[in-house]
Amino acid sequence: MAFFGNQFSDVVEWDEFREDMIFYKWANKEIKKGSRLIIRPGQDAVFLNNGKVEGIFEDEGDYDIESEIVPFLSTLKGFRFGFNSGMRVEVLFVNTKELVVRWGTKNPINIPAPGMPGGMPIRANGTFQFKVNDYINLIDKIAGVRDSYLVDEVKIRITAILDQLLMKWISKEGQNMFNLQANAHEIGKGIQDDLDMEIMDDGMKITGFQIMSFNYPQEIQDMINKNASIGMVGDVSKYQQISVADAMGKSSGSNTASDMAGMMMGMNIAKEMMDKQKGSNGNDEQQAGGASAAQGASGEAKSPNFCPNCGEKVSGAKFCPNCGQKLS
Repeated sequence: MAFFGNQFSDVVEWDEFREDMIFYKWANKEIKKGSRLIIRPGQDAVFLNNGKVEGIFEDEGDYDIESEIVPFLSTLKGFRFGFNSGMRVEVLFVNTKELVVRWGTKNPINIPAPGMPGGMPIRANGTFQFKVNDYINLIDKIAGVRDSYLVDEVKIRITAILDQLLMKWISKEGQNMFNLQANAHEIGKGIQDDLDMEIMDDGMKITGFQIMSFNYPQEIQDMINKNASIGMVGDVSKYQQISVADAMGKSSGSNTASDMAGMMMGMNIAKEMMDKQKGSNGNDEQQAGGASAAQGASGEAKSPNFCPNCGEKVSGAKFCPNCGQKLS
């Protein structure tokens, strides 16, 4: 008798546990006398009979099914194992860990933007987390007809609607289209709530949604970087001077575009220098005019008594009678 008992004993377990699997259904539907149940960390075991939940076991450990599990089953409490007979039941092992998924937009999302009829093409990437939180809905919607369910299947379902949700929350009134990263937390929270509503009926919950980065077209990103640099420098004229100096230092390896940019900056600096010089000349002229006015107010300048050229006495004449030197 003991021989047959050992022969028919089984171990009910998720022996090939996978981190990317949400649940696994034990394939052998008949549990023999002497069978044991093994629950590992991060797993729950759900006993099912004809699609109905008989019992849920959450504590990890090694259990004798006849003495430690059957007494706690809903409608199978009175079951007694007989010789060469078993209990026909399914065991669903559920991954209870929080599952992390990386996501990224496959194609650019054209976000409506002022002055851009076709919209601004933006890419984004990040992560989201989810876990199983309702076994009844999970069994009714998925596990009732599936033997296993992978994280990738949830990812495909989420990413199918993610573009629409990104457009919805990025386009929300008040968002700065050129500094979306500053509002990434708010955008992510809105998307998380919407995704949670999408999968809650399947017995799962979105526990987090993060946007790691927004990616603009290269020409727009260059413009954003340039504006940020100017803002950091503060003094535009100084920024231009530094840029020209850098361009001159790299002129040996420059291309046509950088040469043109350097020329334009140089012309701007030259214009500023000329404007400053004109301003300085204007000040000199004002000073000279002021001196002349002061001289006019005090009367005409007196002619010398002697010629500064030849020394001849001129007695207040305007020209030297000896050498013709102009005296006033």
